[in-house]
Amino acid sequence: MADRSFSGLFITGTDTGVGKTIVTAGIASVLRETGVNIGVWKPVQSGARAHDEGSDAMHLRTWSGVPDACEEIAPLCFEAPLTPFLAAEAEGKSLTMEEVIAGGRPLMERYPALLVEGAGGLIVPLTPTETMADLAARLNLPMLIVARAGLGTINHTLLSVWYARELGIEVVGVILNQSNSAGVIDESVKTNASMIESYGGVPVWGVLPWIDQPLERQQLTQLIQECVDIGQLCPWSHK
Repeated sequence: MADRSFSGLFITGTDTGVGKTIVTAGIASVLRETGVNIGVWKPVQSGARAHDEGSDAMHLRTWSGVPDACEEIAPLCFEAPLTPFLAAEAEGKSLTMEEVIAGGRPLMERYPALLVEGAGGLIVPLTPTETMADLAARLNLPMLIVARAGLGTINHTLLSVWYARELGIEVVGVILNQSNSAGVIDESVKTNASMIESYGGVPVWGVLPWIDQPLERQQLTQLIQECVDIGQLCPWSHK
């Protein structure tokens, strides 16, 4: 277990495409607007280079308002849309945990607090022997889980909560993100948050609506302010 040299949150998802980048950047933007000096870090990105239009790194930079270059936000990027371990292997590279953590050192030294966005879900292969969960444990940060709001999310979320706790990671909250358009009826959305709280013993910080258009930073900031319990955020940006 690494010593925690900075505060913040490790933000993971129950799967890929559940909205981790929107949540990470939105929380960072809200906190920065309240005067918190917080940065964003994507340790490993696959499927795009850091500066590519539409990449996670580009979205994190644009939506959060940080001044850092995309290559600093996502120091290890691979073009293949595969799990980080395989994406690196496709380019003839083999990642090590030390290399991954070293990539974030400049941001750790620059900011007293960081929001660290994982890749895919919690047990995504990162090195030949380690997963994204092992990185979260090494960084020793509390964890926020982003999950889909609809049917099936109870199982996926509770399994992620359980596994994180098995590794000694403190799970401080869950944010649910609508992955279906507003016209699709999913009755489970009404009860999923309360079921996750009851069975998982973890608070759901909020439920984000379906977003069907490109977002500007101010729109995302307002969305997070309206839909997420902001009071849950501040303690973890100062610890």
